[in-house]
Amino acid sequence: MARLDIANVSKLFGSTKAVDDFSITVEDGELVCLLGPSGSGKSTLLRMIGGFEKPTYGSMTIDGEEVIHLPPEKRPTGMVFQSHALWSHMNVFKNIAFGLKLRRLPKAEIERRVEAVLELVGLSGYGQRLTHQLSGGQQQRVALARSLVLEPKILLLDEPFASLDQHLRERLREEVRDIQQRLKITTLFVTHAQDEALSVADRIVVLRDGRTEQIARPAEVYREPATPFVAGFIGQMNLVSGVVADGRFGHSAFNVPAAVADGPATLAVRPEALAIAPASGAGMAHVHRVTDYGTHAMIDVELPDGERLKSMMPTADQWTPMQKVDLVPGAFALYRDNGVIYRADAALALAKPARKTRSTVHA
Repeated sequence: MARLDIANVSKLFGSTKAVDDFSITVEDGELVCLLGPSGSGKSTLLRMIGGFEKPTYGSMTIDGEEVIHLPPEKRPTGMVFQSHALWSHMNVFKNIAFGLKLRRLPKAEIERRVEAVLELVGLSGYGQRLTHQLSGGQQQRVALARSLVLEPKILLLDEPFASLDQHLRERLREEVRDIQQRLKITTLFVTHAQDEALSVADRIVVLRDGRTEQIARPAEVYREPATPFVAGFIGQMNLVSGVVADGRFGHSAFNVPAAVADGPATLAVRPEALAIAPASGAGMAHVHRVTDYGTHAMIDVELPDGERLKSMMPTADQWTPMQKVDLVPGAFALYRDNGVIYRADAALALAKPARKTRSTVHA
């Protein structure tokens, strides 16, 4: 178990800031996901922790010891890469034992630790197989075992499941989470997949252009995104531009109470919080498409200006393309100047449409 403290770390490549003034404390046994789009700085940050890149500024300590000037082999970290990076001319046992041999451990100790970690990752009996005889998931287990056998204080996972199919990826991430909790090893996990971050992390760090957008527990990141970027990046979100006037957010198809100062704002509402109802009058929106997922239906609703919102409804039965509907926003948030200014958690009564204002929707 170990604690990682990162303070004001930046990384410059020429004039480009890959990581900009990043700080976090990762507690003993915590699993933190670094989540963001390509180019957000998440892999660069992980490589700096592992010693494969050196920060331009800032401090990194593990259990209070500064590690910035230590090479990768001297740091108490173990890194698992997306590419597996296994030696094809060695069998599984030798791949895992390689780091232990460099440490000149006794042969009996090496055998004991390799066999123990093979059992831990579910590969008992695979020691003599060559790596090319393994499936992609088994190869990734070997890569994980090779890091764990060195008993690192910090485990670093750089998109380890990105090359695997969906079902295998889901199974392996659950197994890795189980192993991490069993060992109580402090872990940082880089991913661009929101479902991975939401399902395995104790906390999520959302990065954008090298800067932190939000650090919070998964439920908070999903339900209370701090910025419009997080709102649009995590899960499905309807983002609608409009104007607040006289205590209401106005939009071409609906308006809702909003106790904030007048001015432009962006409303964010999840599909599961945007209900629809058969139009009580002329209707300002209509059904564009109905997708039946069995457990629920996703209704694409087209607005008067041609933009579309998504509404998640219990069934698809009563909805047909071109049907006129009213929109009933429930829980939503309003954003202005890249920050949240208002949240409404309770379901709202259907309001009469406000005066028509130009709207923009980002799917």
